[in-house]
Amino acid sequence: MIIKKDKDLIQDYLKDASNTEGFCDSVYFPESVKDLQEIFKEAVENKIKVTISGNRTGLTGAAVPKGGIVISTERLNKIIEINKSEKYAVVEPGVLLSEFISKLKTYSLYYPPDPTELNCFIGGIVATNASGAKSFKYGATRDFILSLEMLLPTCELITINRGEQFAIDNKLTLKTNTDRSIELELPEIHIPITKNAAGFFSKKNMDAIDLFIGSEGTLGIFTRIKLLLLDYPKSIFSAVIFFNDEDDAFNFINDVREKSYSSRNKRIKNTIDAIALEFFDKNSLIFLKNEYSRIPANASAAIWIEQETTPENEELIIEICARLIEKHKGNFNDSWIAVTEKDRAEIEKFRHSISAKVNEYISSNEFRKLGTDIAVPDSELQNFYYSITNEVKKNGLEYVVYGHFGNSHLHLNMLPKNENEFILAQNLYKQFCNKAINIGGTFSAEHGVGKNKKEYLIKMYGSDAVKMMVQIKKKFDPYLILGIGNIFDIQDDN
Repeated sequence: MIIKKDKDLIQDYLKDASNTEGFCDSVYFPESVKDLQEIFKEAVENKIKVTISGNRTGLTGAAVPKGGIVISTERLNKIIEINKSEKYAVVEPGVLLSEFISKLKTYSLYYPPDPTELNCFIGGIVATNASGAKSFKYGATRDFILSLEMLLPTCELITINRGEQFAIDNKLTLKTNTDRSIELELPEIHIPITKNAAGFFSKKNMDAIDLFIGSEGTLGIFTRIKLLLLDYPKSIFSAVIFFNDEDDAFNFINDVREKSYSSRNKRIKNTIDAIALEFFDKNSLIFLKNEYSRIPANASAAIWIEQETTPENEELIIEICARLIEKHKGNFNDSWIAVTEKDRAEIEKFRHSISAKVNEYISSNEFRKLGTDIAVPDSELQNFYYSITNEVKKNGLEYVVYGHFGNSHLHLNMLPKNENEFILAQNLYKQFCNKAINIGGTFSAEHGVGKNKKEYLIKMYGSDAVKMMVQIKKKFDPYLILGIGNIFDIQDDN
């Protein structure tokens, strides 16, 4: 096991993609469960805080240490098994998502809920219940976790298989590998109907495994993860469609969304059933214009749509989509239609570019990222979008908006140019998160809470529920060494 203490060698482990910065004494690079147990034993004996770090692609500061030591999972990176016939994979937490997806293709297998950031580790996507464009059809990481093995700060292992252990009402009892029972009382919370990655998952009679998905490194460290896989689609229709008017883009989204919901509910094939439905505002397109000169000058918005097809229905799906584009006044002649796997990869690169460009801007200006991770009920999306963008314009701030609008999930990124604008943007960010919660949405649809968004968890679930989450943490981490500062403050239970 490697341990690094030199400040120059550990600088990369003190910051995440949100530009949140921290500090620590050393970084450990374990290669086995035994190594992890040694680290936890030392940390408990010396009362040292421990922060788990993946590839630091997170946007909430969860992997950023505030003292103590860091455990990097990058050497826990084995793909243990890919089972093509039973469609599952078993991996360690430090497996890079992009490499995993590439490996699956050689087996003609598919892991749909891949986040936009493909440089993340699989342990990180489980820790935050992450998701991406395909969550419109396939949901988030939670829906693809079959089994978890986790090492607790007590040096005990706990293994949870989906479908084997359930809460009884709000009571849940688990056993470690030492046969110690952990008895938990789950908070009663109102989980929004939107995508949501805020706080511990808690529901009457819930499957026990769901407690750990999205726990953001506060309960233990994943050592083995078993993932559900699907057959790779025979083909995927992909297109970026440009609109001269934002209202037309919203009408297109609403139409495709409703048609997709109807197709799934009625199990109708050979019609619209999008897997991705993404939005880019005019400012996003301007932001990308230098790299993508084919963006029409008069475009006010763009929609990226993807749908799985077969050789038998591909032409029909393209024809139906063309009619929808015409119906909602899209620029069909200027649209980017992917006809090959290479073309589709270029469109995905376009989608990923806006996130990367925003992160570059934030990093170069040395501000913490102020990008919303808000999801609202479908019926509220359009009014919410215009409400918050008008507010940003009124305050004279530059911004871009993009996101998973099929899920009514939007990333509004404010781009302050100085400290005064940053403070103003912070206040607007708070206003927008609170507004989303008030209309039945969430402040965290896919990125988690981390260290930066704890106040909104209390707003959304109430202080009593958060106190109960703290008590759950204490059952797994009685020494209070792991992931301190993530999701909630420990003093919340005082």
